[in-house]
Parts: sequence; structure tokens; C-alpha cells
Amino acid sequence: MHDLATAWRRSPSGEMCWLSDDGPRALPVVPLMADHPCVALPLAYLSEADSLLDRAAFCLSAAAGPQEPTLVATGRIRVLVDLDGSVFGGDLVEQEVVKHPPTRLRSGSLMARRENWWWMPRAVVSMVEVDAVRPLSARTRADDALLVRQVGADARVDTVTARDWSSGPGGEVELWPRDGSGLDGDGTALVLGHQASPDYERWECWRRTGRLRGQTLTVAAADGGPDPSPRPFTLLERLRNHREVRRACRAGIAAAERRLVR
Repeated sequence: MHDLATAWRRSPSGEMCWLSDDGPRALPVVPLMADHPCVALPLAYLSEADSLLDRAAFCLSAAAGPQEPTLVATGRIRVLVDLDGSVFGGDLVEQEVVKHPPTRLRSGSLMARRENWWWMPRAVVSMVEVDAVRPLSARTRADDALLVRQVGADARVDTVTARDWSSGPGGEVELWPRDGSGLDGDGTALVLGHQASPDYERWECWRRTGRLRGQTLTVAAADGGPDPSPRPFTLLERLRNHREVRRACRAGIAAAERRLVR
């Protein structure tokens, strides 16, 4: 079996993919390691954490180095809502500061953590049992994306590309697996792509959801599109983004706190 723990620890970015009651889902994440490979979602993503069942797939967005593998692992997960930030505030935040510039800005010092207290509460998702690890074709172009669908009891993840991602609802996109295999799809599917600005502060995600038949995705919903080179935030954009993230995180924290008083 490929060494998931080592690759996950070294990788700068990844994705978590899972099957929810509403269909396949996926998010870009920062790979972290505690006793198990894990991610720590800010509570702006509380609804996504709530949709997790008991299994997920962890993917490496890119290899950590020229000799490192690009992998996807599936297995059983455990979700811990760390409302006071005490779990994340130990070694995990130090790992994330190294890998993730937005966290470096908000939590790179004790003073920053006190000022941006809303960034510390997390939903920590750990892969406590790894059932399968396999190679995943690297994404080397903006048009490359992850295809997430259900195969058996798990989320199946493949790297795909397309000549044209511009089709909206009702349109069709022909998907091409980067490993040269066929898809033979038959069911609901999600395509997720994301690119970062050169300073890694700005992350742009795009999605396509719909029905996959063979290699053809009939699009039901579309959000964004590939951007080969997202530009860094301007000062005003950075301030606006900071306010939006703070508002979303505080809303998630408030929702989690309301559960405690029911």
C-alpha cells in the first residue's frame, strides 16, 4: 500500500470527497496529521461537516515533490466539532500555518489567534481507518478537475479534463480521464476544480453537477469555471474577503453553540 500518511503530511493541498444524502460532494482542504490523516474545516463549513456520513475520500491535489505520489485514499472517518478550538489550537494550527497563507495571516501568532478567534473553532475530520489507497493522475492544467461519483459504497474519485467547460444547465460535457481509461458512468456526479493565486491567499473553486452517462455529463448546475492564473487580492478585495469569511465562520459557530443549549 502507498504511504498515505507520509504523502498527506507533506502535501500542500488536497480535497475531501464524500457521498451525502444529497449526492457527491467535495471541498479543497489543507492536509494535516494527528494520530490519523485529517482536515480541520473552519465552521463556515458546518453544513458540509453535517452532511458527512461515516466514509470519505482524501485526495492529494499535487505531489509534495518530484518523487512523491499523487494519491486518493478511502476509508472510515470520524468528525469532531472543536467548538473552543482547543484541538485545532495545538499542533494542527502550526501545521496549517506552514501550508496555508490565509491561516498564517489569521493565526500565525498568539495575538492574531486572539483577534481572529472565529478562525480557531473547527470541524476536525479524521480518517481513522484507511481501506484503500490508489494512485490518482496529477492535475497539471487549469482544465483538469476531480470527478466524484458513487461506485459501490464509496465515493470514486478520478482526474478528468474536457475541451470545453462552458456548458450550463441542460448542456453536455464530454469528460476525458487523464489516465486514459474509460468512465462507464451511470449516475449522479460532481466535478470540482480549483486554482490558487501565486501567493496562495486567493482560492477559486468551480463545480459542475449532473448526470453521468458513459463519459458524458449532462449538466444540472454550474458554478464558475477554470482560471489558469487567479490574480492576488487587491487590498479592498482582501478586506472584503476577510469580512465575508469572518461572518460565515461566526454564523457557523453560533449554529454549533445553539445545539448545546437545546
